[in-house]
Amino acid sequence: MASASSLLSEEQLLCSICLDVFTDPITTPCGHNYCNTCITHYWNTSNVCRCPLCKETFKKRPKFSVNKVLSEMADQFRKSKLQRQTSSTNPEPAEPDEVSCDVCTETKPKALKSCLVCLTSYCDAHLEPHLRLAGLKRHKLIDPVKNLEDILCKKHDRPLELFCKTDHMCICQFCTESDHKLHQIVSLKEACGGKKADLRKTEAEVQQMIQERQVKIQEVRRSVELSMKDADRETAHSVQVFTSLISCIERRQAELIDVIEEKQKTTEKQAEGFIKDLQQEITELEKRSSELKQLSHTEDHVHLLQNFTSINSPPPTKDWTKVNVHQSSYAGTVMTAVGTVKTAVCQLEKTLMEKNLHDAELRRIQLYEVDVTLDADTANPLLILSEDGKQVRDGNVKKNLPNNLERFSGYVNVLGKQSFSSGRFYYEVQVKGKTVWSLGVARESINRKRGFTPSPNNGVWTIGLSNGNKYMAKADPDVLLPIREELQKVGVFVDYEEGLVSFYDVETRVHLYSFTGCTFTEKLYPLFGPGLIIYGKNSAPLIISPVNNTD
Repeated sequence: MASASSLLSEEQLLCSICLDVFTDPITTPCGHNYCNTCITHYWNTSNVCRCPLCKETFKKRPKFSVNKVLSEMADQFRKSKLQRQTSSTNPEPAEPDEVSCDVCTETKPKALKSCLVCLTSYCDAHLEPHLRLAGLKRHKLIDPVKNLEDILCKKHDRPLELFCKTDHMCICQFCTESDHKLHQIVSLKEACGGKKADLRKTEAEVQQMIQERQVKIQEVRRSVELSMKDADRETAHSVQVFTSLISCIERRQAELIDVIEEKQKTTEKQAEGFIKDLQQEITELEKRSSELKQLSHTEDHVHLLQNFTSINSPPPTKDWTKVNVHQSSYAGTVMTAVGTVKTAVCQLEKTLMEKNLHDAELRRIQLYEVDVTLDADTANPLLILSEDGKQVRDGNVKKNLPNNLERFSGYVNVLGKQSFSSGRFYYEVQVKGKTVWSLGVARESINRKRGFTPSPNNGVWTIGLSNGNKYMAKADPDVLLPIREELQKVGVFVDYEEGLVSFYDVETRVHLYSFTGCTFTEKLYPLFGPGLIIYGKNSAPLIISPVNNTD
């Protein structure tokens, strides 16, 4: 029989239900082989008796007897396999994190199963009796567990097979008859199903938290990138500014040196004139001194008396006691030059500081950018919206649209789809080429069916352009904005809790106007008024633009 079994491969001795070597094999009328317990259990759980392989149906459950030839082949194959495994002199040991066989004495191979009845873990070789012997086959096998005592009831020393939903703990069968009697008891599988659902929900929440933190990391990295770009830009700007400043100082220094040198030259020239005159007088005096000396030593009395009068008097000279060389004073010159430079530095510093403050403020606010799209259900019938909901303009023709409650009919306006009832938000709108427009926010309850005066009292906070040259904040009363250059793009910022609505010139990064001290009690919506086309003017659309804070 051993020779016969050796001609068969392991696949030919496997039950197609349990996928293991046959145990007590039987043969169905259609010619297929199964373990007796496998086919019996299969039919016990089915309404009809059908072959699992060929699907042939039997009206009555067939009576079986064990296929002795096939059973002996399977037993012989199993024994030879066990001998091969047992005779192996160098079984591969289990890894440190794996469960090892409790039966093997020398090398501890990896366990394949743990038995809850024997409280022992078995390798492939020592597991074989539990797969073959009828008594052991009734034992409950599970995936290998290191500490089997942890899955035993401490009180009854029985496997933990049930779950008490009342006390939220694993129990054994005997526990249901004592401490947990009348409690809500379910199987471990059912309990794990609910717990797994909770775990999946928690895991989804954790994943959401991970995603939120990953987004935050991107925001932080984005802030760092923007900071680096700001630093590079400001460094370049500071080099330019201080180069100009140094040039100004050097120029003023050169001018100061020229003034000092010119004054020094004047002093030197004056001194040279004095010295020349003095030297000339000294020459005349030395000549007269020599003549006096000669005359005083002469023995010619007639000569002495005849020349005494002309020689005895000193030659004509200048009175030098009141003559001084004028020393130039440089203190005033230096201080004047320093004052000029200081004034230039202060003005430059003030300009630079204001620019940096405005730029920093806008960059901080731009971090609250939101994606705004236009709500077609609120648009006045005269307006035309782009397919992406980012542009709106006057269409000059009134469309036949449903007169729903949300739609404007009094003013040529449209709202954004997004509403805000807390926090901060910011968006930018291109107004280039327009002669009439209005932008801002409005509360949800604004009257859309008849005309109204845009103002905070009516729940509208806007600025706009009228007549192509007047920029106004629609306050109570209106405020004329001192804007000289035509606006290209306007930023709108709202801080709901602070009651603040601010507007910015994005191109020059200058603050235009703010409504402060506002009280918001309901949802706010972005409001857009592109204005009408008059005599062919104002045909350009209002365009909701993405924020570009890398300039």
